[in-house]
Amino acid sequence: MIAEVAHRLEIPRRLRALVRARESSLIGLAAVVGVLGGLVVAVMGTAVDLLHQVLFNLPVGPVPFHWGMAERLSAQLKLNPVLAFSVPLLGGLFFGTVTECIRRFRPEREIDPIEANALHGGRMSLLGSVIVAAQTVWSSGVGASVGLEAGYTQFASGIASRIGNAFHLRRGDLRILVGCGAAAGIAGAFGAPLAGAFYGFELIIGSYSPNSLAPVGISALIGYLVAHAFSSVDIGVVGPEKITITTRELAIAAVLGLLASILGILLMRGVALCEVMFSRLRLRPALRTMTGGMVIGLIAMAYPQVMSSGHGALRIIGVLDLSIRTIALVFMLKILASIASLGSGFRGGLFFSSLLIGSLGGHLLAVALTMMFPTSYFDPNAFAVIGMSALAASVIGGPLTMIFIALETTGDLWLTTLVLIAVIISAQVTREVFGYSFATWRFHLRGETIRSAADIGWMRDLTVGKMMRQDVQTVHASTTVASFREAFPLGSTAYVVAVDEADRYVGLVHVPETHAAEALPDKAIKDFLHYTDEMLLPGMAVKEAVLAFDRAEAEALAVVDSYLDRRIIGLLTEAYVLRRYSAALERRRQEMLGEE
Repeated sequence: MIAEVAHRLEIPRRLRALVRARESSLIGLAAVVGVLGGLVVAVMGTAVDLLHQVLFNLPVGPVPFHWGMAERLSAQLKLNPVLAFSVPLLGGLFFGTVTECIRRFRPEREIDPIEANALHGGRMSLLGSVIVAAQTVWSSGVGASVGLEAGYTQFASGIASRIGNAFHLRRGDLRILVGCGAAAGIAGAFGAPLAGAFYGFELIIGSYSPNSLAPVGISALIGYLVAHAFSSVDIGVVGPEKITITTRELAIAAVLGLLASILGILLMRGVALCEVMFSRLRLRPALRTMTGGMVIGLIAMAYPQVMSSGHGALRIIGVLDLSIRTIALVFMLKILASIASLGSGFRGGLFFSSLLIGSLGGHLLAVALTMMFPTSYFDPNAFAVIGMSALAASVIGGPLTMIFIALETTGDLWLTTLVLIAVIISAQVTREVFGYSFATWRFHLRGETIRSAADIGWMRDLTVGKMMRQDVQTVHASTTVASFREAFPLGSTAYVVAVDEADRYVGLVHVPETHAAEALPDKAIKDFLHYTDEMLLPGMAVKEAVLAFDRAEAEALAVVDSYLDRRIIGLLTEAYVLRRYSAALERRRQEMLGEE
């Protein structure tokens, strides 16, 4: 039904032309996406809260679209142990069973906003986005230790992509609109429009440009306002009352950033290792998620704070005077629960989990320093904010996003200065040592080469098959020099492809060389062959072709159907490849700067 409606969503040609001709029209579309993104946050958040209330017997909220801190699952100090264990277990079994059924009808993997913008020019499946959003809601609803932010951005960006396709937007504009959807979702979820906008720039679009500022900014602001209209958005951060910045605080923030980068790398590798372990067990999807749910349930029987995204846990850790032992246990168990949830196959993100884990880690460091230096005071809430920002910057890969989340949730500019130091160090160390964020690390594990949302899909679209000349002139390798000179006089062409008796490629003949050669007229042309083992395939991308020319030190190469059959289908010159490559790069540059 959804796919049919999406397919029929087609805009009249005149209106499409008007939108494509004006930048202000793109801003109007971004505003619409912002409204829809805010509604996505409200609906998905309410759905998860209702699941928590029904499945875990939590107090019912007073009105729809309103979720208070007291009713949050992770804010509960104790849960019914039977429910705490059975709901994630059976919820995981149901999730895996339904997922297995869905894969029979949709075997292709769903594309997320980062991959869509990097490889597919912003094109996403709306039906696939709905499926991912529903899976995320269910995963968090049954207590899996995952965040909803992945579902927010997937659904909102999927809607934006469908709207952009209906208007036949240019590739660059469609990528911006997809970023608008993600920005609206994050702004609404975290109550931070600036952070939402920079999430769109850093993680979804992959760059900042003047022509993307207004659409992304408007969408983020409207997404926040719409989500805020249904609920008072509060992620649970408790900032310090007052903080003084000295050299000591700057040094500790730097150390915390370093520790956060190490923990972030271990966390990302831990999820990958868990996935490998489940793969080696060769369990069916239903049994995998059921096993992950069992692990979560066993932990939640004693510490329900590890369940779901952790908004409530972040609040109670900052408000209640919990023992250092409790905080340390929740810290370690939340890491274990997050790894088990994502590694076993539950849907969701690591964004908010990394915020909670980083907050707990910063709190623990403050307590440890206070024990080591009893005459000094180290504010646990301040270090919690620094820790959560630094760890999330390592895992998510958006340093400016995390800086603005800290600023907008605490309103403390001086604290944000310390966050800036920690985030810079954490992001840089992770980049140097590991080289990936959580999303791009998972792409790497699947064999993809992308490390950001920067648009490289055009390079894969610009293939040898699309650039090659098909009017190839061939000659048999046994032809004599005299016959070759007669058939191909000087100036007629530069290269001729030589083939054997079976019409298989054997090499290239440089026409001027044969005419300049002092050789007997009856000498075979096979003595003048070049690049006998260097060939191109039609599916090679432009970057691969450039590397092939460099390796062969050739000005032209033949294109064959396969290395095995070696049937000639075209010819490509290095000069033409470089010209097309440079022209495509220039178009991308103009799109980024808004010069088109």
